[in-house]
Amino acid sequence: MKRYPTLLVMAVLLLTSGGGWGEEYPLAGLKPDQRPAGAPVLTETGKGDAWHQRAMTGISTPYPDSLGFLADQGNWYTPFDHPGMTGPYDLRGWHD
Repeated sequence: MKRYPTLLVMAVLLLTSGGGWGEEYPLAGLKPDQRPAGAPVLTETGKGDAWHQRAMTGISTPYPDSLGFLADQGNWYTPFDHPGMTGPYDLRGWHD
């Protein structure tokens, strides 16, 4: 019986909150097959020579062909260019 006042307060808060708080942004997800009008668009990636050198840390030349995926690496996260475990598992020498 004591839960009903709490549920009532939560329902009122959910129904009254939302719109009118700050700037309106495009809402994604209502039509997943369409990009919302006014949504930000990435025009270029931030890769440069420094990024490439960091990604190749601990790998000797000639670079293996299996690393060709780095040419197409965009701005998404990949664990390949970040330090991993320490100790005997640090094969690329990130933690020296």
